[in-house]
Amino acid sequence: MKYAKLTFWTCLIILILSIGCNKDDDPKMITTQTIEDAFKAIDLSPGTKDVELEVGENIFYNFRVVVPDVDLSQRWPLMIAFHGASGGDPNAHKTTECYIEPGFESLNAFIIHPNADNFEWYESDNQIKVQNLLSLATSFWPIDLDKIVAAGFSNGGNASWLYAEIAPNVFSASIPMASSYDLSTSDTTSRKIDIPMYVIHGENDELFPIDKTRKWVEESIKAGSDITFIEATNLTHFKPCEYVPYVKDAATWLKETVWK
Repeated sequence: MKYAKLTFWTCLIILILSIGCNKDDDPKMITTQTIEDAFKAIDLSPGTKDVELEVGENIFYNFRVVVPDVDLSQRWPLMIAFHGASGGDPNAHKTTECYIEPGFESLNAFIIHPNADNFEWYESDNQIKVQNLLSLATSFWPIDLDKIVAAGFSNGGNASWLYAEIAPNVFSASIPMASSYDLSTSDTTSRKIDIPMYVIHGENDELFPIDKTRKWVEESIKAGSDITFIEATNLTHFKPCEYVPYVKDAATWLKETVWK
């Protein structure tokens, strides 16, 4: 049943909260019941909105929402986009105008661009945040559950790999850019990703060398993954806005290959 796709996250949260946490380091998952009214109050007129959502005592989710100019009586794609760099920048979620909005404009997708706060994307606090935002968005917005996508640049690209691997029943595709995510299980074998991926990497990436990412992609393809690997000619790591033409191609790939 399509609307049961998010049940994976219930199991994930139980697992996160049951391993290695004491009272002091418990990530304190917040049930959506405590924040649903505030989420429902988000303005769904077309445009960009920066949201600070209080989810508990001195606990806030900061994220940007991009609302497409669409008929809200129909269902539309949802993109969870992850910013690059490590956590700690309070404005990191306010960067969608660089490549996310212009690159994915043709999808008419709702976009949620959360702030990682002081954590890495893979840490339990951020996994819980992503789960809660997904649950809220799919509950109160007109989202097509077969068209939920993960995308991101650099460290956000690594997050896109992570969610493709751990939540293939939630996401229909993943688009990592300028990423470095080791899928190898030995010198000759790799893990398989169960959803289609469109991996974009700058030819002259000075932080994450393209040869290493290409090798991991090729090994995962041998393991059965459906990965399209795109080399962005002459592009470096630290100019993500220059990736827009490649992101537009990724949007076309979603529409013509994944969602056809």
